[in-house]
Amino acid sequence: MSLDPRTVSATEFPDWLRAVGTGFLRASASVPAEEVAVRLEHTDLSRVQGVFDAGRCVATFRSFAQELTVVGGARVRADAITGVTVTPTHRRRGLLSRMMATDLAAAKERGDVVASLIAAEYPIYGRYGFGPASWTTEWEIDVPRAGLDPRARVPSEADGGRIELVDGADVRKLGPELHARLAARQHGVVSRDERWWQRNTGVDVPAFETWTEPFYAVYRSADGETDGLIAYRADAHWGDRKQPLNKATVVGMLATTPAAERALWHFVCSIDWITTVRSGYRAPDDLLPLLLPDPRAARVVTQADWLWLRVLDIPRALEARTYATDAALVLDVRDATGLAGGRFLLEVSPSGASCVPTKRDPDLVLDVAELATLHLGDESPVRLAALGRIDEHRPGAAATAEAVFRAARRAWCPDVF
Repeated sequence: MSLDPRTVSATEFPDWLRAVGTGFLRASASVPAEEVAVRLEHTDLSRVQGVFDAGRCVATFRSFAQELTVVGGARVRADAITGVTVTPTHRRRGLLSRMMATDLAAAKERGDVVASLIAAEYPIYGRYGFGPASWTTEWEIDVPRAGLDPRARVPSEADGGRIELVDGADVRKLGPELHARLAARQHGVVSRDERWWQRNTGVDVPAFETWTEPFYAVYRSADGETDGLIAYRADAHWGDRKQPLNKATVVGMLATTPAAERALWHFVCSIDWITTVRSGYRAPDDLLPLLLPDPRAARVVTQADWLWLRVLDIPRALEARTYATDAALVLDVRDATGLAGGRFLLEVSPSGASCVPTKRDPDLVLDVAELATLHLGDESPVRLAALGRIDEHRPGAAATAEAVFRAARRAWCPDVF
């Protein structure tokens, strides 16, 4: 029987969900009807692919519309990919390759600038032209060692700023606008729809999902603007001598100003009984460790690649972002699929960029996956050249690319999808 990927129908969707669970080692049993109905309501089946063997789904793939913030604050259309699995009995048959080819071709036809995903495993996606474009770091803070004075007032209170505890309804009102402001300044941020805010504040949580309401706190500046939001949960661990040893786990934190970021971290580290704070996934250059009197109190517990990109339209991708210098580079971009390769003259300045096809001799030769890794300014072209992943055809071209592509702060994607 032919194992050809195809669009999944509503009647096949329950088995598709079962296969997703199998692929991610969550479950292999049938998915309850209530869960199927909820997920189907919020799924565009035209972008759901499956492979079926004797009527049983053995491979899954889904994509959805997304927007991505690039360096400088512009947002580009992205083809967000998720739910990618191949059942262990059907590996090494090219099923993922065919589903990926179908999806990327459709994304290119729609006019998406990039494709995006969070890679469950590192080695899988490079062969499809994806590269890691942002990384993430998680810290665990030993609060007593951090050196913060729990009796001190929260930073910025002297300037009129304040922190308030709020509830989920407040977050649904304040969060979207705060996130939009963050997306206008932080490259790597992806879009959130209304359902995201509902699901992450406990609205209409279905019976098949476990929900524990977190604590929410917002930081308001002196003029009353909401500049920061943190959500955290706390356990109830006490030591043998009736000493509190509670841990606060941050499940999300957004801040649009350094003052808000400092104040929220100081707040969560100064809550009574809390002796350990787990930061959640943050940007690798987060302010957190260095704002503590003793930065060694923040121990790195996770350091890994996070958002992966695949460039689908090179001129639009490179012209969308900003640059801090005047320079010109001829990039020879190799793409085995033929989706986005070619030789391009990239001319940049602080006032804008132009990227057009050219026949000039290349300065740099690189795979489309390496271009994706450079796109958000989070990786060094000089480093990639040293690794042999970029070929420098003009002496000094990698150093020029370093000045062109690198951003002042590192890329950060707050979400998993």
